[in-house]
Amino acid sequence: MTDARLRRGRGSLAVSFFVQGVTFALLVTRIPAIQDQYGISDGLLPVFLAAVPVLAGVSSVVTEKVAARVGPAGVLRWAQPLVLLALLAAGSGSGLAWAAVALGAFGLAVGSLDASMNMLGVSLQRAYGRSIMLGFHAAYSLGGIAGASLAWVGAHWHLSLFVSYLPVVAVLLPVALVGSRWYVDGGPRSGAAAEEGEAGSQGVVFRLLLPLCLVMTFAYIGDSTVSNWSAKYLQDVLHSSEELATVPYNAYMVTTLLGRAVGDLGVRRFGAVLVVRCGAVLAALGFAVVAAAPGAWAGMAGFTVLGLGLSVIVPQTFAAAGRLFPGASDAAVARLNVFNYVGFLVGSPLVGALGDAWTYRGAMLVPMVLVLVTVVYATSFGVQKARYGGGHEQPRTVDVG
Repeated sequence: MTDARLRRGRGSLAVSFFVQGVTFALLVTRIPAIQDQYGISDGLLPVFLAAVPVLAGVSSVVTEKVAARVGPAGVLRWAQPLVLLALLAAGSGSGLAWAAVALGAFGLAVGSLDASMNMLGVSLQRAYGRSIMLGFHAAYSLGGIAGASLAWVGAHWHLSLFVSYLPVVAVLLPVALVGSRWYVDGGPRSGAAAEEGEAGSQGVVFRLLLPLCLVMTFAYIGDSTVSNWSAKYLQDVLHSSEELATVPYNAYMVTTLLGRAVGDLGVRRFGAVLVVRCGAVLAALGFAVVAAAPGAWAGMAGFTVLGLGLSVIVPQTFAAAGRLFPGASDAAVARLNVFNYVGFLVGSPLVGALGDAWTYRGAMLVPMVLVLVTVVYATSFGVQKARYGGGHEQPRTVDVG
């Protein structure tokens, strides 16, 4: 495979991550507006929020089988347009039935999209022979910043959801379709990678994947707390305006972008175990600040620190799955991706239930404790050195989460 083709594949996949960042941010930062438009009660809101990751998890499992036949690039080509159209549908209707259908379609499409994007990212990282996975997730974070900014504009000018979403979908849909022409699978695994442990030749062994699954779950419990509850937390607990409530997710994505922009260099220099441990400690500190915040600006500071802490964990966990099962990386990524949604499934209702039964401030302490568990698990699967087949990584690099 030529270097030029790999570069095009890397660029087109980064565009796909960017588009998804915009799309997801436009959905989650306008949750209060979606709740108002469809008349969803506070008690029913966690049910709607939970349905999306449940369907996405089912879709991720199915994607493992589909990608084995048509390849992850084939899955991604149709999944991304469907996600964009589902976003537009979520902003264009009325009534609980329409909301259920639109959000359900979003969940099914986003499960396939997330799995196939990360499959391609892991295979390209192996083809490159060095850590590049954080760069793709940095593109996602950049998209999240753009999407949150657009959501702020919509809230500021009191635009309807449909008016806010339509021009974004009209621009991003053709971009995604054109960019999909250059998707590249990293190709066959090298002989060196194929010999890296028996797990690669025997398929995915869940016992070996379990530590990564737990870290993924804890990271996404933290992430889902920010994406699903930061706006509502600022409005209801810290008494900010609706306009200001869109800012924490944006600040979170800014520091997530910064962490991921330099993360690959940190992994190559210090190893992922140390990088991820530091990230987990920072994330826990951010949750503590949010829980104790006396006002909106202090709360935003906490969410900002959170972004820097959580930024490195998820990309490194996907990278570790590809390294651990070099002969079955697509299957490993698809199964690991399910725990992305387990985290969302547990995190959103858990924070909502604790907030209703106790206080939302107290609810923020739960993801704080869980993300600290990552410090313990970081070394449980970080013994072997990462080998991507190209021989370009520094010897100390361990590309695990």
